[in-house]
This record gives sequence, C-alpha cells and structure tokens, in this order.
Amino acid sequence: MEDLLRSSLDYRNLSIEETLKALDASLNGLSEEEARKRIEKYGYNEVREEKRKPIAEFFSRYWGPMPWLLELAIVLSIFLNHIIEAIIIFVLLTINVTIGFMHTRHAQKALEYLKKRLAVKVKVLRDGRWVLKDAREVVPGDIILVGLGDLMPADAKILSGELSVDQSSLTGESLPVNLKPLDIVYAGSVVIRGEAKCIVINTGANTYFGRTVELVKIAKPKSHQEELVLNVTKYMLYLSAGALAAAVIFAFFAGMDFLTIVTLAVILLLGAVPVALPAVLMIVQATGAMELAREGVLVTRLSAVEDAASVDVLCLDKTGTITQNKLAVVCVIPISGFKEEEVVLAAALASSEEGKDPIDLAVINYAKLHKSILEDYEKSYKIISFTPFDPSIKRAEAIVESDGARFKVVKGAPQIIMGLCKAEGAVKAEAGKLLEEMSMRGYRVLAVARSSSNDLDDLMLIGFLALADPVRPDSKTLIEKIRKLGIRPLMITGDNVVIAKEVAKQVALGDKILPVSEFKRMRIDKAVEVLDDVDGLAEVYPEDKYYVVKGLQMRGHMVGMTGDGVNDAPALKQAELGIAVNDAVDVAKAAASVVLTEPGLKQIVTTIRISRIIYQRMLTWVINKITKTIQSIGLLVIGLFLLRQLILGLFDMTLLVFANDFATMSIATDNATYTSYPNKWDIKKITLASLAIGALMIIGGLISVWMGVSYFHLHGRELQVFTMLTLVFSSQFRILIVRERRHFWSSRPGKALTLSIMGVIITFIVLGTHGIIIPALSLHEIFFTFGFSGIWMLALVDPIKYLIFAKVKV
Repeated sequence: MEDLLRSSLDYRNLSIEETLKALDASLNGLSEEEARKRIEKYGYNEVREEKRKPIAEFFSRYWGPMPWLLELAIVLSIFLNHIIEAIIIFVLLTINVTIGFMHTRHAQKALEYLKKRLAVKVKVLRDGRWVLKDAREVVPGDIILVGLGDLMPADAKILSGELSVDQSSLTGESLPVNLKPLDIVYAGSVVIRGEAKCIVINTGANTYFGRTVELVKIAKPKSHQEELVLNVTKYMLYLSAGALAAAVIFAFFAGMDFLTIVTLAVILLLGAVPVALPAVLMIVQATGAMELAREGVLVTRLSAVEDAASVDVLCLDKTGTITQNKLAVVCVIPISGFKEEEVVLAAALASSEEGKDPIDLAVINYAKLHKSILEDYEKSYKIISFTPFDPSIKRAEAIVESDGARFKVVKGAPQIIMGLCKAEGAVKAEAGKLLEEMSMRGYRVLAVARSSSNDLDDLMLIGFLALADPVRPDSKTLIEKIRKLGIRPLMITGDNVVIAKEVAKQVALGDKILPVSEFKRMRIDKAVEVLDDVDGLAEVYPEDKYYVVKGLQMRGHMVGMTGDGVNDAPALKQAELGIAVNDAVDVAKAAASVVLTEPGLKQIVTTIRISRIIYQRMLTWVINKITKTIQSIGLLVIGLFLLRQLILGLFDMTLLVFANDFATMSIATDNATYTSYPNKWDIKKITLASLAIGALMIIGGLISVWMGVSYFHLHGRELQVFTMLTLVFSSQFRILIVRERRHFWSSRPGKALTLSIMGVIITFIVLGTHGIIIPALSLHEIFFTFGFSGIWMLALVDPIKYLIFAKVKV
C-alpha cells in the first residue's frame, strides 16, 4: 500500500484510476476488515483533542482571581499567626476545587456522550453494500455518498455526480462552490445542492485545512448568568473595600493597632469572596443539562440551559412541529348518490403502495382505517393494469376486475377528472361548490371517478378526497401551555396564507397571518413593528427566517426558533434559543443550541420550564450572596463603630464561610418552581431588593449583639462567638426565605438543602454548648441566638421580603 498521508492537493490532477491505485482502493469500496486495519494504522477520522492530565487540571484550579483572593487571605492569616484559620481557608478552597474538578470531569463525560448521540452519519460502501457509519469511522479509500444537508466528513474526490457546497466555515467566502467529477471537496463543507459519490482521500488531522472542522460543536461559552454573578461579586468586593476604608479611617482616629486593621481586612475579604461560585455554577449547569437529557433534549451549548428562560417569542415551523409532516386524508366528500366508502375504495384501487407516492400512501392508509373497505380491496378486486400519477396528465388510473366484470377507476386533479366525466349541470354545480369550500380551507383536493362495467371510458364523478398535513393531536394544548408561560408563539410556514390560516385556526393560534412578501416590502422600522402584531408568517423561504429573528430582536425580544434544514442554520444560530427538531440535518443540529429527539412541541415546553427552574436556583444564589455580604460587612463595621472592637473574629468568619458555602452549594439542586413569565436578569432590581433585605438583617443582627452585651453581659471572645452564632443561624433562615419569591412556606426546600441547613444548625449548637474549637456559651445564650434569628427572619423579614419582591418584580 502506498503512503496514504499525501496532501489532498496532490490528488487534484489524478484520474479516478490513479486515485484508486494511490489509495489501494476500488469502486466496490473497502471491506470491513480493511477499514479496521486502516483505522489501526491511521487513526479515527477526528482531531485528537489535547487533553490535560487530571492532576494538572486539578491544580490549575488553584490559579485564578477567586483562588488568589483566598490565597491572599491565607497569607495574611499566617502573617497574623492565625495558623488554624489559614488551614481552614485552605481546606475550604480545596473542597471547592475538588467539587469543581469532579463536576467538570463528569460534565466532560456527559459531553462525550452527547457527541456520540449527535455524531454525524455518512453512507459508506463496505463489502459491496451501502451502510450508515459514524463519520469518525471513515478511512482513506472509502467510497461515500453525500447529498443535500450533509457535512463532508473528510477530504474526498468526486467520482460521479455534481455538488454545490458551502465552504464559508473553512474559507470565510459565502458564495457556494460548484464541483464536478474529479474535483476535491474538503472536510467541513456543507452540501447545499446535488448528490455525489466520492472517494475519501484524507481524514482527521491530515485534511487540507490542517484539522477536521468539528462536526457538532458542543460549545461552552461563558454564560450570561456567570457574567452577571461575577459582576455582582465584583460589586460586593467594592462594598468590602469601601467598608474597609471607612473602618481604617475610624481605627486610625480611635487609636487601634495595625494588626487589628489587618485582621479586619482579612475578615471582610472572606465575607465578600464567592468561594462556592465555580462549584455552584458547575452544579447548576450540569443539573440542568442532565434534567433536559432525561427528557430527550440534547444541549449542545450549555448557556442555552439559561437562555431558554428569557425567551418571550417562539418562532415555530408549521411543518413537522405543529403538524405531522405527512399527507393524510382529512375528509371524504361523496357526490349525491354515492357513499363515502365507495369513494375511498375507488381511490384506493387507483393507488399503489409500491411506488411510495405520498398521495397514494395517504389514500391507502386511510382505507386501512376502514376494515370493510380493506377486506373488499384485498378479496374482491383484481388490478388488471395500473398507471401511476403522471404530471403531464395529472391523474392516476387503474383497470379493475371484480366478479368477471371490468371497470376503470381514476383519481387526480379535480379540473382534469371533471373534464373526463359526463356530468349533469346539477352535479357540476354541486362539485364546484364543494371544491370552493375545500379550497377555502386550504386543502389539497383529489377528484375520484369510476366507469361502468359496460364502457371503460364512461366515467362518473363519485366524490372528492381532501388531503392535508394534519395537525398533531397535542399541538393545540401545547401552544396554550406556551402562551401560559408568557411566550408569544409565531408560526412560520412556506405554505400559502390560506393553508396557514386553516392550521392556525385548528390550534387556536390566531388569524393574523401575513405573507412574508408584504413584510419584506415594508420599511425596516415598520416591518419589525408589524412582527409584534401577527400570529404567523406564510410563504416564508428558509433564508427569510434569519431576518425574522433579527427583526424580533430589534424590538427587544428574546427569540426561540425551530428549524430542520440547511438554510435554517443562520436563524438557529442568531436566535437566543436555536432548536433543531428531531429530523433536522447535520448543519441545523450544529447551529442549534438544543436538539430535540422527539417530534412536536412537548420537548420545547419542557426545555423552557426546566430552564426557568435553573434561573430561579441561580437567582436564589445571587440574592443570598448579596444579602449575606451586606449583613456580615454591615454588622461588623457598625459593631466596630459602636463598641470599638471587632465583634467577629477571623476564626469565626472562616467557620461562618465554611458553614454557609456548604448550604449555598445545595441551592444548585433545590426544589424550584418555573414562573409563568420570561425570566430576564435585571441586576438593578435584584440589588435593590437585596439591599433592602440585607438592611433588615443588619438591624436584627445589631439587636442580637446589643442583647449579648447588655443582657447577657458578654465581651471579648464570648461576644464574638455570640455574633458568629447569630450570623450562622440567621444565614440558614435567610436561605429558607430568599429561595421562595412568595412566603417561605409556599414550597418545600430540596432534600439536600434541608439536610445541609439542619446539619449546620446542629453542628454549631454542639460546638457552642461543648466549647469545641470555640469558647463555650450557655444553652440559653445559644438558643436565644437561634430563636431570635428564626423569629426575626421568618416572622418579620419574610413578610417584608414578599412585599419587596412583589414591588420590584424580582
């Protein structure tokens, strides 16, 4: 065998025979055994990703903005000779690094599984037979067949047929390239027209462009939520810096020592750093993707789990999404004097299953629903001759024998069939009226006629069949559910306005259907305005969908778009939520952010609901983070001003962070309810609400500290422990109230969250009563902090929180 790793360009001037010789191949394809040998020698048709060693990936998590802040806190703690605190902070950092590492590894395995689910298939000639193989199994010398919508799995030379391909992903040129036999078609090209038999010349990293273009991108860009949460964290650090500046100025004039100021800085730093952020984000995203996968929705872009929550307009392809994407007989209308069964039987006799004609199959399938007709068809009639539908004469016909007599049956275009029939004026008038009624409903109509047994050419019109792409049984219900989620459904169809209106009527979508030609004739400002007033667009070409999505986005909408074809890809990529339906071509799946595995609307509704649940979990985390930072910093600084001492020790803050982070991690899997409206991040509203709630918590904390000083006569370390317990217990109750937008009792927290809260409370009661690692307090002092925190948070803060959330519409 010659070296198969020559450049793809070297094959340009070779004839077919020379190419076959160079590749040691034949027009009959390779054998499976030979293909296996070539895989062993040259590898799979894929670019090997440079995978980091697990240990290197693990330790890399100690490097970054948030680890740096914690590592700074460790260094400062050692400087202050607080070795235990430094160890605790390091353990906390390591726990979060470990959790993040484990979930990343788990997510990588899940993405590998998704890649296999979404793997591009290609027709390959093996052992003289055409078989469907994963693109990664293609080897040099394979004979493959490619057509409309296919992604080229490797560099190949065309043997027969012609192609028009889109190489924009490779060259940046948007114009299609026309290719003929002996031309080279490169890996990553998209077939937009034609069909061709090709021989693979190079695979994987040996393709002309240096590497195979990734066939299905499982992308993970930074999500919108992650950016927002990081911004919130940045603001919290600013708040800490401001509080520290005020405290330093006060400490300077109050004559406090330098070590006290450094200790305060470390405490404020620990209070503001979102230690659990990476782990929480990873768990939230992974949980959402796994929940969707269980429902049969494959996520190709993790941020789509969040983006779907904000969608307020959903563009739905009529065909295949709202309808079943197959022709079916929807009604039979006999002419006076004939029965419905006679019309169906005659139409079935003038049809054949062998030719796979969609109209013939629709007629025969309808006949099969009527057992008596099917029995007559099979037992009593013999087809003498059959002429399939001919576009030039617009009819199909058959000569049939029954009980020794022969007659002719004909079905086809109404005007043609009626022209062949001898009909009285009354029959013609009746037929004309029926035709008009069915045309008004957008049906495709077939006329059916049969002859007498005496004269095969003496045709009588016996009735009509109305055919259509029937609406899915659940479409109407699911569209209503989409509306109840606060999303406006917008039907997109290539059919005419009449058909579009009929389908819209059946699913209660609305009757404002606009032909896309009118939309395109309008000025851009008027056109985008019209999109807010219509229920659907008709006569739409796939390339029009991109401009529809852009127009809706110009009006400030977050758009979801379904699609299945090559030309749908730009619209799917432009939309916030690109949805490739179950039978979409590879290009559409690659452009979409989620891929459905079942037809219809059910999985779309599921996707939106789950994404909103994910949003609510993240919203809880954000509110909890802001309020926690405000409460701890506010209480610490105001306590310093009033009592001229640190009312919270460095060790206490490390324990507080340790306790709170475990509870906040479990928010990622908490029970949450999806909203009946789109969820859009509004940091201003969230921050205002959190500031108000945080202020109430500061007041409660100050009252508790005042009781510790004036009633329990605590000071020094005992007061610091008392303050820490107040913050620990109030933090657990805070999670319970901020996780619910209504009153805290409106829903039960998740099992993990409940157990973590109970675990923290019990642990700190035991530590406080037995004096383990912290000074002991009396039972009534500990239970005062617990009871007061519970009453203050649940009885006072929660009702006010409910009013605040309702007012700012969080």
